[in-house]
Amino acid sequence: MTQPSFQDYYPDALAHCYGCGRLNEHGHQIKSYWDGDESVCHFAPKPYHISVPGYVYGGLLASLIDCHGTGTAAAALYKAAKALDPDAEPNTRTLTASLHVDYLKPTPLGPELEARGRIRERSERKAIVEVTLVVNGVVTAKGDVVAVA
Repeated sequence: MTQPSFQDYYPDALAHCYGCGRLNEHGHQIKSYWDGDESVCHFAPKPYHISVPGYVYGGLLASLIDCHGTGTAAAALYKAAKALDPDAEPNTRTLTASLHVDYLKPTPLGPELEARGRIRERSERKAIVEVTLVVNGVVTAKGDVVAVA
């Protein structure tokens, strides 16, 4: 993508997260973008992201859902604040208040993972994001992220 990701807008002091921090050289450095009313993130697991041979470690999946969800929440809160006041400098970072993940099917190791987020609820400082993890057209995990500014 040529456009900046949600995570590219995080202030340097808040850009060190293992999952989404652009300043964490050892982290995943995921990048999330708007795709219509949904957000999207793609991630290619490495061979060491293994649980059992051929499958992705569930903790990685939770991390992707978490960080894509908080990024989506930050972008949604930013967009809403800008709509109310175009000169506003809203907070561009949210933190996880709650994370729930359902593992629906084993996630194969190898293909690219796609996380899709949708805002279910939003207030001035909080957003609830539903995230679906898809591999080769198959939903393997779903999660709900409650994120606060």
